[in-house]
Amino acid sequence: MPRARIVRWENIMPKKSKLTRSKTPRAKEVQVLVGTRKGGFLLRSDERRKNWKVEGPLFPGWEVNHLVRDPRSGRLWAALNVSWWGNDLQVSDDGGQSWQKTCTGLEFAPERNLKLNRIWQVTPDRDSRPDTLWCGVDPGALFRSDDSGKNWYELRSLTEHPTREKWQPGGGGMMVHTIVPDPNHPQRLYVGISAAGCFRSDDDGNSWQPFNQGVRADFLPDTFPDVGQCVHRMVLDPQRPDVLYQQNHCGVYRSPDSAASWEDISEGLPSRFGFPIVAHPHQPGTLYVVPAQAAQFRFTPDGRFRVFRSKNGGRSWQALTRGLPQENAWLLVLRHAACADPCDSAGIYVGATTGEIFYSTNSGDSWALMPFHLPPILSLEAAVA
Repeated sequence: MPRARIVRWENIMPKKSKLTRSKTPRAKEVQVLVGTRKGGFLLRSDERRKNWKVEGPLFPGWEVNHLVRDPRSGRLWAALNVSWWGNDLQVSDDGGQSWQKTCTGLEFAPERNLKLNRIWQVTPDRDSRPDTLWCGVDPGALFRSDDSGKNWYELRSLTEHPTREKWQPGGGGMMVHTIVPDPNHPQRLYVGISAAGCFRSDDDGNSWQPFNQGVRADFLPDTFPDVGQCVHRMVLDPQRPDVLYQQNHCGVYRSPDSAASWEDISEGLPSRFGFPIVAHPHQPGTLYVVPAQAAQFRFTPDGRFRVFRSKNGGRSWQALTRGLPQENAWLLVLRHAACADPCDSAGIYVGATTGEIFYSTNSGDSWALMPFHLPPILSLEAAVA
């Protein structure tokens, strides 16, 4: 495992930083954690002005599939993959200056005859369980740690689900890429699996049920199957946690009832296909998507880079273009490469596979381009210090 290398500038980053737990903090130092195909980067700016600073690359040469800060402890987690070295999960207690391996048990037992192909997502649990974390992997499996990541175990209740034979790999493999703990129900957890759909557990992961009613799977003989849908990304409405949204291979959907049913809210978008979806941190019903041309092309429709915003739960959509390239912009934003920060006027961030990061400091009304040319963006996460 190569040692993380960090390029530092004076007074960019303190050795340790504490994150505020306020729901709508004023912007102080905003931190954007970037996972790319060639390492991880930490971006920082005071008051989200134009003087963004960059640290990195962390883990140069590795695919950093997910780089995230645990808001409960301030620890950083890095999900790493590279074809010739394998997979790794690393943690930092000092803001990224040093890293330790922490993946004991993050593997399948030999008799399982399953290979860990990729670590996709690391998700902290609720504040009430500060030592619990979740980890989603390919091939379609979920791992859990109850000791702050020192040891992990597979939730075989999901891997051995009775519908497993109907699951199929999507373009990126068959993976648990989205993990959503329900803040109002301590035993409830959602996962998104490509290509299997949305699954929900109401008993802390001991059992699972598919929740895909109303979601299309146009690539299957049965357009509305119980399982087999290709969900690309799924989020809760932070202000109304019984409301969920998903960007799917076959449309954008809203659930008003904790995923029991889904409504198609794709009308008004230039394409039903896309990868990311972001919920505004404190405006209920406000969400963002970045449509892509049909699945076989996977770039922005008409060469115009537009972020689409809805302020009414997907009933109507507005194309956000101010500051975004509207000619010859054949870009793609992957499922984890968009996020929001929790500031009063929320910052929205989207990163392209060509290395650009566009950001807005006013909930999407206008946009700017960060002054960096990074490797292809795999994931973005934002926090405020």
